[in-house]
Amino acid sequence: MITLEQLNTATQAEFIRCLEGTYEHSPWIAGHAWPRRPFASLAQLKQALAQVVREADAAAQLALICAHPELAGKAMASQALTAESTQEQGQAGLTACTPGELDRIRQLNADYSAKFGFPFILAVRGPRGLGLPKAEIIATFARRLGNPPDFERAEALRNIHRIAEIRLNDKFGHTPALGNLAWDWAEQLSVHSDPGYAERGELTVTYLTDAHQACARQLVQWMQRDCGFDEVSIDAVGNVVGLYHGADPAARRLMTGSHYDTVRNGGKYDGRLGILAPMVCVRELHRQGRRLPYGLEVVGFAEEEGQRYKATFLGSGALAGQFDPSWLDQRDAGGVAMRDAMALAGLDIGGIPALRRDPSGYLGFVELHIEQGPVLNALDLPLGIVTSINGSVRFLGAMIGMASHAGTTPMDQRRDAATGAAELALYLEKRGGGAAHLVATMGMLEVPSGSINVVPGRCNFSLDIRATTDAVRDACAADVLAELQAICQRRGLQYMLEETLRAAAAPSAAEWQARWERAVQALGLPVFRMPSGAGHDAMKLHEIMPQAMLFVRGLNAGISHNPLESTTSDDADLCVRALAHLLDQLATENP
Repeated sequence: MITLEQLNTATQAEFIRCLEGTYEHSPWIAGHAWPRRPFASLAQLKQALAQVVREADAAAQLALICAHPELAGKAMASQALTAESTQEQGQAGLTACTPGELDRIRQLNADYSAKFGFPFILAVRGPRGLGLPKAEIIATFARRLGNPPDFERAEALRNIHRIAEIRLNDKFGHTPALGNLAWDWAEQLSVHSDPGYAERGELTVTYLTDAHQACARQLVQWMQRDCGFDEVSIDAVGNVVGLYHGADPAARRLMTGSHYDTVRNGGKYDGRLGILAPMVCVRELHRQGRRLPYGLEVVGFAEEEGQRYKATFLGSGALAGQFDPSWLDQRDAGGVAMRDAMALAGLDIGGIPALRRDPSGYLGFVELHIEQGPVLNALDLPLGIVTSINGSVRFLGAMIGMASHAGTTPMDQRRDAATGAAELALYLEKRGGGAAHLVATMGMLEVPSGSINVVPGRCNFSLDIRATTDAVRDACAADVLAELQAICQRRGLQYMLEETLRAAAAPSAAEWQARWERAVQALGLPVFRMPSGAGHDAMKLHEIMPQAMLFVRGLNAGISHNPLESTTSDDADLCVRALAHLLDQLATENP
């Protein structure tokens, strides 16, 4: 085993020797990292090594990729792998493939090399470090064959960094125990899924289904049995609420948490990581017999995604005093009214108004969340501090022209609704890219009953505009509306447009954002600030108390709302430790 103290006092040659094998046949990476000492944490060392690779030129990065052996390839067959690669491929079962599996992998190796010109790189020990199943390795191999070359090259480097991280953990004898626990809980929670999805191995948990209630019961059990919460309950809308009292049970509380419902065929960490990480923190406090000078309230919000009913943020909205009683009459796709679903789940509808929290009893709200995007992943950063949750506005619209014969209608006499909508889509793309932290999307574009030989007479479309401030969002929306009018006038079209959603931006409270920043710095990591393009429960709590969020890197280019959504137990460990640092800061400020 090696130590940071040993590395920090080592000569460059000793430093390189200690880290030998971390990056396959590439001692230059350690050599370039040596001047960046001293390292205050293992996380900082990992970051420095990754940064060296980021700063290297394209030729050096390609050489690093090409230094790695093929999976189950000739080097394995001839026993020419490094000790590290031998262990990793063996742990994933690649040294014991069936003839059919070997044939499949060899064909994939050949196809991959022909397309990209470098070997397929995969951290086969996986996000938990225990080894991926062979079937998952082969499926990942086949899937990534479809990636564009520049994306796949970046994905190869990201997997190399994960391989290096696991090797460093081994060298230092480091186990991300807190992250392992949160990661394992997320896996166990994912066994509950709605009918029709569970049979296909897909994760879907919508409001108040049997799977949803099973998740709630599981969270209650963990909070009570494993974490040591003082009070645990399921409230009138289905939120799971755990209280860990302060030294004075009457002291003000810090609230944290996220949602446990999912989108259809979604991921295991969206929302749930923000419940499980603070549960791990409470477990550690309880194991230490430690009380904070304030209370800690961890909430697993019952509903955020709006998948079963049209209403969203039912869980956090109820705590903000914004539950609309008219929602109770909404019906799901099977015709079940929300009030009936709540009654069947044993919830007390009459108790909903009492769920509103009194802000004077709270210090604030913090939320941990998987990023749900590619930014942190692309920058090789495990954590990011959210500056604001974007405000958004959505529209459903239609351009209306004249359907006519595609062969007989001259080009200069057409009133083509589809080309008008396409022109608006291109303007939207350009306008959305013209300001910092502004995004604009036409996610739906449809010609109803379209025919190959008919000039489209109608084209339906959607608009989604988001920005860190309402002013930037509204300025973009105004420009898009003006362009819509101009396009229709120029092309002889009419339009219809309905605003379907408007949500205010939720900037992070400065003092809470600063606490997250200090927590990240305490881990030896750089502070990276970023907006959240997605909505979160913190948006609702923002309306009654100060809030701030921390993002955690996702794997697979940060994809979310997708079965490929994932994170490593090492990154989960860092987010748990960041929250623990924040709790300690708050204890110092509020003795």
